[in-house]
Amino acid sequence: MTLDGKIAPPPRQSPAAENSTGGDWITGEAARAHVQELRHQNDAILAGVGTLIADDPMLTDRSSRPRRRPLLRVILDSRLRLPLESRVVKTAQDDVLVLCSFSEEKKKKQLLQLGIRVHQLPTATSDGHPDMAAVIHFLGGMEITSLMIEGGSMVNGAALASGIVDKVFLFYAPTILGDTDSVPFARGAGFASIADAACVKSIRLHRFGEDFAVEGYLKDPYAD
Repeated sequence: MTLDGKIAPPPRQSPAAENSTGGDWITGEAARAHVQELRHQNDAILAGVGTLIADDPMLTDRSSRPRRRPLLRVILDSRLRLPLESRVVKTAQDDVLVLCSFSEEKKKKQLLQLGIRVHQLPTATSDGHPDMAAVIHFLGGMEITSLMIEGGSMVNGAALASGIVDKVFLFYAPTILGDTDSVPFARGAGFASIADAACVKSIRLHRFGEDFAVEGYLKDPYAD
């Protein structure tokens, strides 16, 4: 993200991130390479369907290191809006799971025929977003022991608000967007006061060229 906490410029200007040739990235090559290392360390990666529609990412582990199991690509998609022509769908090899709140049977059948797993979960909000605790419980039942959440804003906000996040690794570039229409790191209800805010502990700082990252725990594994 930028120094002022934006993960993308206003939607009308936002590039398809993983289709970018380099000039449109927020962070540099070294930071992006480390993202692949983080993906490699996890059993699953999760993103919201809004990110899939806007950026068409692949969400794959491109570290070139051997894995004990394929990286499970998990998409939160309340109303099954995932485009059938998206790169995630086109590259699915029994490693894509769509978690929805409302199951539109025709779209579900299309996804199943393309090798996409689809599962309906309880909703947590009036607009039908999946319950994040139910997401974690379901993935735990699949023996997923580590999950990397890569956004976007609504998913980040919901994950933080639900208390499911153990650790953060936040990448920053030395740029400032400042536009009120730019996409923030997290959207949603947030926290009502500083006293209630999520507190990151055991912080470590990392440098990646001109970029840097903040690593820390919301649930400190070293605390009594």
